[in-house]
Amino acid sequence: MTSTALLTDHYELTMLQAALERGTAHRRSVFELFPRRLPEGRRYGVVAGVGRALDAIEDFTFDDEALATLEDVVNDETREWLASYHFSGDVWGYAEGEAYFPYSPLLIVEGTFAEAVLLETLLLSIYNHDSAIASAASRMTMAAGDRPCIEMGSRRTHEQAAVASARAAYVAGFASTSNLAARQRYGVPSAGTSAHSFTLLHDSEADAFQAQVTSLGSGTTLLVDTYDVGEAVRAGVEIAGTELGAVRLDSGDLGVLAHRVRTQLDDLGATKTRIVVTSDLDEYAIAALAAAPVDGYGVGTQLVTGSGHPTCGFVYKLVAREGDDGAMVSVAKKSVDKISIGGRKFALRRLDGQGVAEAEVVGIGTAPENDGNDRPLLVELVRDGEVVGREPLLDARARHTAVRSELPWSVQQMSKGEPVIPTIHLEEHLEG
Repeated sequence: MTSTALLTDHYELTMLQAALERGTAHRRSVFELFPRRLPEGRRYGVVAGVGRALDAIEDFTFDDEALATLEDVVNDETREWLASYHFSGDVWGYAEGEAYFPYSPLLIVEGTFAEAVLLETLLLSIYNHDSAIASAASRMTMAAGDRPCIEMGSRRTHEQAAVASARAAYVAGFASTSNLAARQRYGVPSAGTSAHSFTLLHDSEADAFQAQVTSLGSGTTLLVDTYDVGEAVRAGVEIAGTELGAVRLDSGDLGVLAHRVRTQLDDLGATKTRIVVTSDLDEYAIAALAAAPVDGYGVGTQLVTGSGHPTCGFVYKLVAREGDDGAMVSVAKKSVDKISIGGRKFALRRLDGQGVAEAEVVGIGTAPENDGNDRPLLVELVRDGEVVGREPLLDARARHTAVRSELPWSVQQMSKGEPVIPTIHLEEHLEG
């Protein structure tokens, strides 16, 4: 086990120390992780990182090395309290792969203030990153339709963020990744063949193709734009035969090239050879290639940077806490443009008679009334400090496919717009 306890901010621990000294640290508290808005122009978001967050909560303990680091941060009494820290509260949240909208209560953390506040930075770090990647990936796979997308952004981000990105992309429909650590840790299928350096290593392009086909078989994918694309395609089919698996285009006008290469492959009898395109693709480029004879997309930079939105803007706020009389009271931040809504939340996705989503309905203090076919959104993740909501990654992937198909048709539009469904708070459920 590698402790996650120091993946936090200094002020979480100074708040803890002051609360311990004041006698308020052990007040029962409810924290909520939520977005105030969607990234500009986005019509929906995708929840990802839930499984990683559960692992991180389990590993959030202060070992001797961590405590030694804190000698000049907090006092001895606080370090003594931290030495026995283990989250013992409850966590409810949206399941991984679920869609979200403004003010969706994505995570509800219940425990003492001391226990729950320490998780703030870590949970925000995981959710903001992974959900940004999954949200971009979902738009890309939606634009791609039945054509597979391959995640290949490892060299464009931090080495550990690359692994998390591959996982989040897989949740949102990507077929595979180039990252082998994601294969090892999470079972994400991996794929890849060669780069331009492999071609340049050999005395000729034909020599490089021959070496690759001899080693990997005729079903391999040949990179054909190191020199002349037409000559490379001809050489590839000549060496691998008409059963050549695929060719990859990584530069130029991909739409025009794809048409030319498709015609050439068909003329050479390689009618089953696929065409895969790469080169700074995003959801807009993928959508623009819908009419081109492309069989798959490799996506890197734009995916791992959230396609212009590298974070979701999630926040983690105290929304209820124990009062002096022992009863729970709602609390909320009222700053201009940064308001929060007090009270413990419950949420459901309101569906019409055809099963199409109409609204995100959030009840405060009490669950909204379900008219029979609505979907409750919060699932139990942690009970009394023990993880109970862990699930296979394939379940999250299947959930996302089902959830996205439930949203109104306008979700398919790549142009900027408002959220496809409104968020409705049932104020009559407000607690005192």
